[in-house]
Amino acid sequence: MIRKIADNLNWLPHYFARDLKRRILGPHVKPKHIYFCICDHFEPYWNKADNTTARRRLKTWTDEWPKVAERYRDSDGEMLKYSFFYPEEVYHKDDLDVLGDLCHAGYGEVEVHLHHDNDTSENFRQTLLDFKKRLHEEHGLLSIDKRTGEIVYGFIHGNWALDNSRPDGRWCGVNDEIGILQETGCYADFTMPSAPSDTQTRKVNSIYYAVDDPGKPKSHDWGVDAEAGKGKGEGLLMVQGPLGLTWHQRKYGVLPKIESSGLYASSPPVAERVKSWIQAGVSVSRAPEHVFIKIYTHGAQEGISNMLFGGGFDMMFSELTEQTRTLGGALHYVSAREMVNIIKAIEKNQDSPHKLRDNIFVPVKFCL
Repeated sequence: MIRKIADNLNWLPHYFARDLKRRILGPHVKPKHIYFCICDHFEPYWNKADNTTARRRLKTWTDEWPKVAERYRDSDGEMLKYSFFYPEEVYHKDDLDVLGDLCHAGYGEVEVHLHHDNDTSENFRQTLLDFKKRLHEEHGLLSIDKRTGEIVYGFIHGNWALDNSRPDGRWCGVNDEIGILQETGCYADFTMPSAPSDTQTRKVNSIYYAVDDPGKPKSHDWGVDAEAGKGKGEGLLMVQGPLGLTWHQRKYGVLPKIESSGLYASSPPVAERVKSWIQAGVSVSRAPEHVFIKIYTHGAQEGISNMLFGGGFDMMFSELTEQTRTLGGALHYVSAREMVNIIKAIEKNQDSPHKLRDNIFVPVKFCL
């Protein structure tokens, strides 16, 4: 029990230290640009669903998401491109054809999601290579690195067990996962945060580079912050979502609950949550005026999709718009890929980084 509590609270020291530093050094800094992205662990076959159920879940999204996307535009006049992280292990061509049509119409982008257990480095590497090739060649999905012509992708690890990070070794098995992701064209990982899971990293509310130690698990537990003016760091880029303590909601009326940036049926995006995402101040080092909000969900699950399309999306986007306006900033809806392009632009001190959504990585469809 003590070990479990320690694993679940390992992130608190960095959380409090980072918060104290921000209060001392940067209380005057207000967000000028807020970049908002939803990274969905999109699992239509969740809970061992049959094909009929999975297709019904997909249809909900193809029918309802365009209506939402068309209602809300950001400060640049852009609608949010939803990021569907689709699980490799339940690939069905017909499903990706449908999802691909939605994305090619401008409503989103597909990235890579994977659940595995007791895997090997060789099999993991080949799985990623085969999946990205299939998504590219059969569906015109994923992205191209303009510098190299390589097919690239964003990644979310199933069960949050990135780099064999569970203490019991379940739901992964590969200690050199970070390095393999880099080798196979992953431009960034979007798995964290995972609290209160024991897979949660010590480093929180950060955009940083993790260097793989192939002999040990959880190499992304710590890393070097991405920094404006420094250029690309060594390792794999890790883009974390907001994580913190919510004092306005308390367990047993005493203990604060954990805000881990997940959209669930029981945890809709109310005003206080949206405010906490902004206040987390996830940013590139030396560029605190650019705030990145990466939210996750499991949108194919009926309870969650009912909440989102039943008013959750409207609540969230209205609050984002209003709170950004109150701060005097600009709101930008971005996909996972676009978010990374903007991060890269800030690292290079490029002017107007919010306009550089296609700075390095561009959709495959633009190259066909």
